[in-house]
Amino acid sequence: MEVITLQSGSAGNCVFVRSGETRLLFDAGISGCKAESRLAEYGYDIRDCNALVLSHEHSDHISGVGVFHRKFGLPVYANLRTWNATRAKPSTGWIGSPNYFESGKPFRIGSLRIETFRTPHDAIDGVCFVIEVVESGERFGLLTDLGHVFSGLQKVICSLDAVLIESNYDEAMLHHGPYPQRLKDRISGKRGHISNTDAAELLDACEASQLQWACLGHLSAENNSPDVALATHRERHGDRFPVFCADREGALQLPKIEEPRFSLQATASAGRR
Repeated sequence: MEVITLQSGSAGNCVFVRSGETRLLFDAGISGCKAESRLAEYGYDIRDCNALVLSHEHSDHISGVGVFHRKFGLPVYANLRTWNATRAKPSTGWIGSPNYFESGKPFRIGSLRIETFRTPHDAIDGVCFVIEVVESGERFGLLTDLGHVFSGLQKVICSLDAVLIESNYDEAMLHHGPYPQRLKDRISGKRGHISNTDAAELLDACEASQLQWACLGHLSAENNSPDVALATHRERHGDRFPVFCADREGALQLPKIEEPRFSLQATASAGRR
């Protein structure tokens, strides 16, 4: 499985995932021009993508959905409540009927099985995703806009071969930063984002030797930095697995996710299908 983050942060989010002939985009929070050109740098034509999958209706995840659909011809997948909220935004423009999935239940596109998990983030029906290659069992978690460390999240992470996990803010930088208290409370509250420490503890709490890599995503520009986030994670789990930071303003190609390292994991993954 191949993963390219086309952008990750409050200014926009979009992630490309490919397995074989199946090519998916998750979220459309950047312009069509940026998505097209950044994918082209890695030899991919955005028009060859099979679908665009939406996590929730916040503008940094759906601002480009109309262009992705109309200009590039991408079918859209979303749950009903997210789609209704997205369609209600004037910036979406005309768009055809989406393909609906039910939050909390898996669905399939081509060679990929997509598990959905409801999040307590302050969206109308936000979800995060685990994307699994049906035949070989590789599992990638796309876990951002989580709200807080909710029940079951650690178990999900422990089932993965690679993960892009939200590591939004540093507690000290947020506390001493320029944001008004109301916004600080929203970010650190139960429906906001998780911190560097939260994300590091989640990864550390699992027997993480199965992780081929972790990528830190959705870093705040004002209350975090790649250096601070990486230092927090390295302090917690050392060099047991590579850790990267997604770019807030550009693309990052991550290492190819190989088949699960352990036969027991592959067996468990096959059982889930």
